[in-house]
Amino acid sequence: MDPTLYVVLDRTAARGRDLDDLLAAVIDGGCRMVQLREKEWPSGRLLPVARRLRERCGRAGVTFVVNDRVDLAVAAEADAVHLGQDDLPARVARPLLRAGMLLGVSTHSAEQARAAREDGADYVAVGSMFPTATKPEFQLVGPALIRKLRGEIRVPLVGIGGITHENVADVVRAGADGIAVISAVCAAPDPTAATRRFLDLIRSARVS
Repeated sequence: MDPTLYVVLDRTAARGRDLDDLLAAVIDGGCRMVQLREKEWPSGRLLPVARRLRERCGRAGVTFVVNDRVDLAVAAEADAVHLGQDDLPARVARPLLRAGMLLGVSTHSAEQARAAREDGADYVAVGSMFPTATKPEFQLVGPALIRKLRGEIRVPLVGIGGITHENVADVVRAGADGIAVISAVCAAPDPTAATRRFLDLIRSARVS
């Protein structure tokens, strides 16, 4: 798992762009971890899409994650499942996963992050870093929460929410191991270039 840049493929955020084409673009840009996020389609309709994307990720050595749906993640033979606070608790989901599957959890407070760690999360997403149109109802916690958690959470911390080329360095310098983005890549005119730019900025921030 390399969460340096973690691109969330979202059909709505992609604004009609084909997810297969979008995946190819972000892989070409250097991304090594992607998530399939779909809030509307039923699992039966989404399964063939998930399997197709997973196969492409497998050939490219990219970690493939399914958002929310443990059953779909297992059926698609995903590398990981990512759960939110309203999904199955991590401690309940873990026994349902295949051997070797990774488990990520979205958190929005220090208490939630600690609980995710205790429940066995392999990585902890923290957000929202900045205002975001994708999830406008989420509490804005900012990079300060990552800075607060860095000394006590040993699994990778992934910043998410409203991250752009202009503010990504703030999240990296706060101690994030990874950066998760949705619209900043899915809706970009050139997703490959947007991916490469993020990776360049992350690397620069890590050495500055």
